[in-house]
Amino acid sequence: MKYPKLREIREAVVSLFTPAYTTPFPAREHVPDVNFRGKPEVNEDKCVGCVTCSNVCPPHAITISDDAATGLRTIVRDYGKCIFCGQCEAFCITGEGVKLSNKLYDIAVFDRNNSVETQTRELALCSYCNAVISTKEHIKFLFDKLGPKGYSSTLALNIVNQTLVSDPDSVEVPVQDDLKRKDMFNTICPNCQRSVQVKMLQ
Repeated sequence: MKYPKLREIREAVVSLFTPAYTTPFPAREHVPDVNFRGKPEVNEDKCVGCVTCSNVCPPHAITISDDAATGLRTIVRDYGKCIFCGQCEAFCITGEGVKLSNKLYDIAVFDRNNSVETQTRELALCSYCNAVISTKEHIKFLFDKLGPKGYSSTLALNIVNQTLVSDPDSVEVPVQDDLKRKDMFNTICPNCQRSVQVKMLQ
């Protein structure tokens, strides 16, 4: 039988009389460091529903699905997959749509479904082909960001006008049969806008 080395005995004695390095959580509340990266929290007033956070999420914890029938974009955030890397905060186009909090120890759940959060945003759909353009909040954010240059975009003006009038449907004239020159003032996708421009040049 080989006797343990003196170094191993010393380490065992030190470990025996050294207090635990971990925090006393959950007996007492854990106060993380200021730069601790915890659960990303969404600001409903600042999130415009763009797909940026979903595109940069390494574990694909953020998924986005569009439903043209209901006119809604659904954003699903699965914090069971989140690695708290902070990419969603770093690349948020508004800079305030999502922020990493200090919450981590107190978000553990027994049911994984309880760690999933969903959001919905209203879509801006093409009046002619019903293609998804983006969310209305996203387009309005771009309009506000561009300032006076935003008035050069008919699409942005339509979305802004719809937020100002009591009957948003009255802003646009429905496309009856085929795209015409007047339809360039409606909410149409880039492909349909290009078709109108080509017809105007013919």
